[in-house]
Amino acid sequence: MKNTDIPKAVLILRREIKRWKESALGVVQHSTQTPDPFLILISCVISLRTKDAVTMAASNRLFRLAKTPKTLAALSPAKIAKAIYPASFFRVKSHSLKGIATDIVRKYDGKTPDEIDELLTLKGVGRKTANLVVTLGFNKPGICVDIHVHRISNRWGYIKTKTPEESEIALRKKLPKRYWIEYNDLLVPYGQHLCAPVSPRCSECKLSRYCDRVGVTKSR
Repeated sequence: MKNTDIPKAVLILRREIKRWKESALGVVQHSTQTPDPFLILISCVISLRTKDAVTMAASNRLFRLAKTPKTLAALSPAKIAKAIYPASFFRVKSHSLKGIATDIVRKYDGKTPDEIDELLTLKGVGRKTANLVVTLGFNKPGICVDIHVHRISNRWGYIKTKTPEESEIALRKKLPKRYWIEYNDLLVPYGQHLCAPVSPRCSECKLSRYCDRVGVTKSR
């Protein structure tokens, strides 16, 4: 895929993803009139290696108990773990969530940081989560790169990288900035439902004319 193809690809993706349900993080983002960065941050941590349906239910149970850094920091890890079960690594995440809330109260006066480098100082927060909080919570430029974004960007032939971290660097250099915030929202549902890791549904893909199909040995 060439850089000149990106605007066409984005238009197609915007239409296509309307076929599928909004992601759990998207639901959290739109659950209040103004996006709450803290709720997005907490849901991001819960969502790691966890399916959307589980993430949404776990987030809702936890938010019924606590919706601010102060109230979450006051909960015990055991109570947090019970609320977010059966999210993957729920016990480990319960300690991370309490620690994140406590650090935000102590270091940032209860306000979620709006800079990636500051978010990365919070234990359990990686670049994917930090970028999501910055983009979804504060509407600031950032590129969230998860495994879907990494895989599809390379499959297109748009970039050539080995890890999501390398993909973020490459995309920051190449992807037009006006697409940064929505890039993850477009590619994740496409990767989940159509551009699968193994045997992607190329015959149904409206982007096939732009895709180099790098690494695709079998498709449907």
